[in-house]
This record gives sequence, C-alpha cells and structure tokens, in this order.
Amino acid sequence: MCRFLVPLAFALTAFSGASVLAQTVGAAAAPAPLTLAAAVQLALDRHPDLSAARREVDATEGARTQAGAIQNPSLSVEAEDLRRDNRTTTVMLSQPFELGGKRAARIAAAERATELARAQLDGKQAELRASVTAAFLASLIAQERVRLAQASLDLARSGSQATGKRVVSGKVSPVEETRAKLAEANVRLELIQAQGELQASLHELRALTTRSTGIDAVDGNALALPAMPAQEAIEQRITDAPALRQARLEVRRLGALADVESARRVPDITVNAGFKRTQDPGARNQAVVGISIPLPVFDTNRGAIVEALRRQDKAEDEARAVELRLRADVAATRQRHATALAEVAAVQTDILPGAQSAFDAASKGFEAGKFDYLEALDAQRSLLQARAQYLRSVAEVHRAATDLDRLLGAPHSNP
Repeated sequence: MCRFLVPLAFALTAFSGASVLAQTVGAAAAPAPLTLAAAVQLALDRHPDLSAARREVDATEGARTQAGAIQNPSLSVEAEDLRRDNRTTTVMLSQPFELGGKRAARIAAAERATELARAQLDGKQAELRASVTAAFLASLIAQERVRLAQASLDLARSGSQATGKRVVSGKVSPVEETRAKLAEANVRLELIQAQGELQASLHELRALTTRSTGIDAVDGNALALPAMPAQEAIEQRITDAPALRQARLEVRRLGALADVESARRVPDITVNAGFKRTQDPGARNQAVVGISIPLPVFDTNRGAIVEALRRQDKAEDEARAVELRLRADVAATRQRHATALAEVAAVQTDILPGAQSAFDAASKGFEAGKFDYLEALDAQRSLLQARAQYLRSVAEVHRAATDLDRLLGAPHSNP
C-alpha cells in the first residue's frame, strides 16, 4: 500500500506547491493565510452573539444583587382634626420583615439564573467554535479541490493536445479530438465550480470572524484526518455537553423558583414605631408601636406553587429528552466518522492506485497506438472521479469531527 500512497502524497504536494507559487508571484502583497486558531480567536473576541450572551450574564448578576436587597422602610404622617387647637399628629415608621426564607429563596433563584446564563454563553462559544471550524475546513477542502481541479485540467489539457497531434498525423479520427476537448471543458467546469465553492466558504468564514476583508486563503493540512475520541472520553464529555448542562441548570432554576413560591405562603410582618402629638397645653408626646400581619385566609399561593412544581417536572422531562437525543446524535456522528474513514482508506488503498495505474497504462498504450482514445478517456475520467471521491470522503471525516464538537463542546470549554 505504501508504494501507492507515497506517489499520491507527492502528487498532492506538488499540486499544492505549484498553486502557492503562482499565488505568490501574482500577489506578493497578499495577506498571510488564516490559521484555524486565529479564526476561532477572532470569532470569540468579536462575534455579536457572544457579546449578547455576555450581557445576559451581566444582567442576571444585576438581578442577583437586586434579589438580596432588603425592603425599604416607609414613613407615614397622619393628622386628625384640621383645627389647630384640636389637631393630633401621628408620625409612624414602618419596616416590613420577610419571613419563611423568601430572601434566601430569591437569591438562590437568581444564582441559578446566572449559572444558566453562563452555561448558555459556554454553549454559544462551543457552537461558534464549531461553526468557525466547519467553515475553515470547508474552505481548506475547497482550496484542495481547486488545486486538484487545476491539476486535473492540466492532465486533460495534455490529453487533448496529444490527441490533436495524433489527429494532425492522421493516426486517429478528428472525432476523438472533439471528445478530448469536451473532456477538457468538463474539467474546466469543475475548476470553476471549485473556485465558486471556495469563495462561498471564505465568505462564510469572513462573516463568522466579522472580517469583511483580509481572508483570501486559509492555512492548514486538509489531508490530516481528525481521530475520533475514545468511548470513555465521549461519555465524560456527554455529561458536560452544553445542551445537557443548560437543561439540567434549567431544572435547578425552576426548582429554586418553586422554593420562592413556597416561601410566599408564610406571611410577612410589618413593625410600626412612632409617636403621637396633640396640641393640648401640657400634653406629652405618646409613643406608638404596632405590628401588622396579613392573614392567609383566601390566598395561600397554592396555585402558583403547583404551577412552579409542574414547570420543574416539565423541565426534568425535557432534560431527559435532551440527553436521549444527544446520545443518539453522538452515536450517529461516530458512525458517520467511521464510515468516512473507511471510505478514505478504501480510496487510498484500492481505488486511487488502481485508477492511477489504469490511466498510466492507457496513456502509454494510446501514445504507442495500442489503445484508442476512448479507453484513455475512460481511464482519465476514472482517475478524476477517484480523486474527487477522496476529497469528499476527507471532507466528511472533518464534518463528522466538527459535528461531534458542536454536540459535546470543545474538550476544553473555556477558550
């Protein structure tokens, strides 16, 4: 297998080197190609979705501060009988006191909301990182496809030129030259499509990194295949997956809100203290104290408690559903990755070497006059199709690995 893979690697490297040399000669001042790490960092630093998520975290922290605030006292002044000589003035200061752990329950609910907002921020970071990686790898594969299409065009052009020479010498029919030029035109069309695909991928990458210009090429090895993590590592990452973390934190938040509603069943008290003053000569100020307690006769907050508990139950069901979907999606992604790897191995070991050998034999036979051009053309078409299949399989391996990171988050969640 090695004697087939080494020539293939040399050929792909030669295609890449020729393209890079042409770009360097044509545009000496072109910006340096963007690396994956730089692209991800640009997106994490500048994308508005993350800025919005960070502001939500700040907002929940403000809500946490407000939840811990103690209720303000109130000052009241009452005057009885507006006639000056008979007037009685009462000044009262009232301070409500919360009972039943309401303040602690509010603080706990606000803290759960902050944890959820931070988990949502982590989830958006993982989603953005996966999207940037997918766009970057799509651009990388598109670049490789452009280089391969250019090399295939050179191959088809040399075939049509050889056919033209044989037509001039009278060795083959002009019909075969027409077929050769048609094959060359088809490969040229593939090059145009590959260039369009590259530009579309670069546009998406610019949008994700919030850079409208300056990204004309990406730097990386498209043929380096990412490995799938072991099952034990995946199980550990499933428990900390962004979607599952958010679902479980939502259960805790709704549980804290249920505690808030339960605490509201206990009535609060209000303590009043002040003085009363009359206008009678020689009268002294009289101290006034009091306490007021609402009587929970008609409203016991029962409906709100039931609502909060049922919403918590619903969130628990949804969290279990999220875990089931997550495990199913991870299993499907692992299978896609394994299938794509098997396709890459099959193309590398069997299809590409066989197609290359058949093309070499057909080309030599055609030049020696032993084969007609249809046989050489079929061999050329098979070789080009094998190369295209190889890149498609490589791209699918990259997509599966990226989708797994999208589902589970990056191995290290914080950038």
